[in-house]
Amino acid sequence: MDYSNLFTVEEMNLICIYDHSTRCSLRNDLITALHDVYEPDMISLFGTVLAKLDAITDEDFAQIGFYAADEFDEVEE
Repeated sequence: MDYSNLFTVEEMNLICIYDHSTRCSLRNDLITALHDVYEPDMISLFGTVLAKLDAITDEDFAQIGFYAADEFDEVEE
């Protein structure tokens, strides 16, 4: 299955803030950071990303190219 469009731009930007070298590293970083998040929209965003991470395998995760939105613009040019 193609997971290249699994994450939204907002989710991708959040992911790129944290260690996304492995699915486990990313999950751990997000869970740790979530303890300091108080904005309901951000809490929801973290929850959505965590749910999507739980729905895929480590192998599928490793095939996703992660980039922040501004990096994508540079790649397209």
